[in-house]
Amino acid sequence: MQLGTRWSVGDVPPARLDDAVRAAIASVEAELAGIDTAGWRWTLTWLEGRPVVELDDGTVIRVSHDGEVSVSVEE
Repeated sequence: MQLGTRWSVGDVPPARLDDAVRAAIASVEAELAGIDTAGWRWTLTWLEGRPVVELDDGTVIRVSHDGEVSVSVEE
């Protein structure tokens, strides 16, 4: 695993993420409308060369071996 970066909810995600991952992040953030996310941050790491994006609430966005983007909530 390789550490990437962190950024706050509502900030622009890193440009090195592909459009599908950036769209998944935007979708998750849209679902959070009306929730106080002040202080919540995304964490980007790389596993086997693919991005893993985790939000402080347990939401995880992953890219599978075939390039499919999935969103799950880990508790």
